[in-house]
Amino acid sequence: MKKSLLAIALLASSIAGFTQAADYIVDYKGAHASINFKVQHLGYSWLTGRFDKFDGKFSYDAKNVSASKIEINIDTTSVNSNHAERDKHLKGGDFLEISKFASAKFVSSSVTDKGDNQLEIKGELTMHGVSKEITINAHKIGEGKDPWGGYRVGFSGTAEITMKDFGIKMDLGPASAKVMFDLHIEGVRQ
Repeated sequence: MKKSLLAIALLASSIAGFTQAADYIVDYKGAHASINFKVQHLGYSWLTGRFDKFDGKFSYDAKNVSASKIEINIDTTSVNSNHAERDKHLKGGDFLEISKFASAKFVSSSVTDKGDNQLEIKGELTMHGVSKEITINAHKIGEGKDPWGGYRVGFSGTAEITMKDFGIKMDLGPASAKVMFDLHIEGVRQ
């Protein structure tokens, strides 16, 4: 009987160890995270920018990556392409329409460990009033204790969307139809 109880206790603790992901808050206040984008300008050059305001949280356990969950909220009014007139255009009716859609959101539906710190994150991006599944190809940079007594984990990732898929009708030609995102996320364990 004692051996059975011990076996059950060991099994329960090993299952708990595999299902308990740590919760993290994205360190946007410390500027250790960024959401950047680029789009070709008429096929001649790259227009780059970022969203200055966003927040998010995620759960992550390196032993059970598939149990991970991610949620990121983006303030689309904070779009910044380093050019005030262009930012005004990006915020207007041709693109983000911030008067109607002042935020965007990404919520993961699955996280797949591809090996060698590579992850495939699928989830729903809601932007400009439209929700679509996107895939983020991510890479775990590292994790560990920080100098202030906390614990951090960081990732980078890329994703690509087609503007028309999100109801953005502005057409600058085929070379400018897609937006590429370059994501850098560092989380502080709670």
